[in-house]
Amino acid sequence: MTPSGIASHDSASQPQGEQQRGGEAGPAPAGMPHPHPAPLAPTRAHRPVPDASVLTLEDPGPLLATGASADVYALDEEYVLRRYRNGHDAAREARILQHVAAHGFPVPTVFLSEGPNLLMERLHGPTLLQALAAGEIPIGEAAQVLVDLHTRLHAVPAAADEPCDEARWPFVASGPVVVHLDLHPGNVVLSDTRGPTLVDWANARAGSAELDVALTALILGEVAVDAGGDYSQAARALLAAFVVRSPVSPLDALTEATSTRRADPNLVTGESELVEDAAELIRDLIRVAH
Repeated sequence: MTPSGIASHDSASQPQGEQQRGGEAGPAPAGMPHPHPAPLAPTRAHRPVPDASVLTLEDPGPLLATGASADVYALDEEYVLRRYRNGHDAAREARILQHVAAHGFPVPTVFLSEGPNLLMERLHGPTLLQALAAGEIPIGEAAQVLVDLHTRLHAVPAAADEPCDEARWPFVASGPVVVHLDLHPGNVVLSDTRGPTLVDWANARAGSAELDVALTALILGEVAVDAGGDYSQAARALLAAFVVRSPVSPLDALTEATSTRRADPNLVTGESELVEDAAELIRDLIRVAH
């Protein structure tokens, strides 16, 4: 979710359905409430799961989305292939997805994993970001979607054998629950069959709910403090609604989150300079709210 366009860094955060690749989202929310439709019952006929040969196809299909580390290709209407461009092993991500799914958390189903490739369920529907930009969901309701996903995710205990990746996450202490570390509107697909579904689990690991919530607040805050951004006012309103509704305060791990965020190699040019201002905005909003 970059300040310039509230767009996700990683590929799977783009919708896996009918949305086109690339380009900016529509106009910023006008602030008028719009009813958001409930998920529809599935209408597509189920196709057999592709075999493992699709994992190594040089040209697996149309490119649905691309990001800092991975690309997502459409195999058909039901399946996508997520592939890390740097050859990163996706097995750990697959294990985390299967773990949280077993606890009832809404994620796309993983069918196969091999090397940098994941064969996954294709989701149909806009991202929460796109729904906000189109004025299809009120800001308060969108904030509640983020809060609810955090609450549900942090009820999932970390797997007992989950390794602590200190080399990749030097500022992140291990913790008792699963954390996503990149939970923002661009990574939430409003699936027409599942409802709000969280994608892009490249950063997920064992950690604390406080850090996860603080990182979401920081990402929103970076957009809000970007004076030249198209969505700064909408992001500020969303951040304010999020911190008021969240039962976990972003202040509890804001220092840790700030260090983690500044060390993120996927930040776009100029984004790291916004982190401290975003943290100060969070403190200001919480002071006003309380």
